[in-house]
Amino acid sequence: MRITVKLFATFRKCRFDVKVREVPPGTTVSDVVEEMRLPGSIGIIFVNSRHADPSHELSDGDTLAVFPLVGGG
Repeated sequence: MRITVKLFATFRKCRFDVKVREVPPGTTVSDVVEEMRLPGSIGIIFVNSRHADPSHELSDGDTLAVFPLVGGG
């Protein structure tokens, strides 16, 4: 199945902004994130513009957006 992965902020550095990927059925958000070996902590995850847990199972046509954990005052 085909999904779109969007990276934000520091996760884009030396990677990509948007990428369409083929993944097998049953793939979870966590599977995709672990495969990308992103540095630092994951802050927010959205699937189709809605908050999602790492255990969320992706479907064909989904858009996964991954934001790093950020801090500030």
